[in-house]
Amino acid sequence: MGYTTLLKEVVALFFLLIAVATSTHLDFDAIIRKVNSVETSWKAGQPTITAASIVGQYCAWKNAEKPEEFSFYDDIVIPEEFDSRQKWPNCPTIRSIPNQGKCGCCWAVAAASAMSDRLCIATNGNFTLPLSAEELMTCCKECGKGCHGGVHYKAWQYFVTHGIVTGGGHSSQVGCQPFEIPPCERVSSNSSRPNCNSLPTPQTPQCQTTCTNPAYSVPYTSDHRKAQNVYQLPNNASEIQKEILIHGPVEAAFTTYSDFLTYQSGIYRHLTKNAISRHAVKIIGWGTEGGVPFWLIANSFDSDWGEGGFFRMLRGSNECGIEDDVTAGLPLV
Repeated sequence: MGYTTLLKEVVALFFLLIAVATSTHLDFDAIIRKVNSVETSWKAGQPTITAASIVGQYCAWKNAEKPEEFSFYDDIVIPEEFDSRQKWPNCPTIRSIPNQGKCGCCWAVAAASAMSDRLCIATNGNFTLPLSAEELMTCCKECGKGCHGGVHYKAWQYFVTHGIVTGGGHSSQVGCQPFEIPPCERVSSNSSRPNCNSLPTPQTPQCQTTCTNPAYSVPYTSDHRKAQNVYQLPNNASEIQKEILIHGPVEAAFTTYSDFLTYQSGIYRHLTKNAISRHAVKIIGWGTEGGVPFWLIANSFDSDWGEGGFFRMLRGSNECGIEDDVTAGLPLV
């Protein structure tokens, strides 16, 4: 990472901290009343997370160097609705919703999840294990600061140059390096997970060059999977749809506004003006409801958040900048 790039990221983080500091005492009751009283496409509810915790949980940095954009497809008919879970039912990672804990590693979690999906799709369902967000978060030093944020485009570059071992969720004993950060709860539920607000932001675990799961028999050096390339998609909904339709889910980052913390269901579009951070997620499909076009998106807050761990966001107007920062790559098989 060059000095200029690092300086840009430090300045961006400084202004993010200022934004969060001024939003610490958000009136969620007022936000909920505003959202639910107007004729909009989504419903709000009381979150258990506070604005003061956002720095530790929404940390997708913008790439300081804009990558070259690629679009590959011309004569492809785009269906009105599409769900990767239905097209590739033999790929369980598409349906899986991770829990990133109180760790600002959404950039790594969403990347590993989309990479896992694409590897399964490229092998026609022969490879179904999840790739390790743990290794990506802890070992990709050029990506950023682990639990304190990172650049998801660089995560895909790491997939190309270094490769990633397998690894499931916390305490899963799946793969070479399962996720070390324990899960936490962001909504009121009957879950035994601790409330995210009650936990400190964790330090990034140490990078390991061995398998941390003693039950996994494949050696670390033999377990890495790689991608053949990485590319950024243009800010064009049709091109993003074609990419998902052919190769599977993609990773995207967007600006989070204060009302996103109250999301419960429906097609999200921001109504409040105070941006508090950026968040990385996985887009798996699209559709239309009540005449409103949407993206179908997997989050990393566990399956009791939103619509079974998923949410929908307005499609086609670059809502919150989500169509302006979409990354993908093709796995080596």
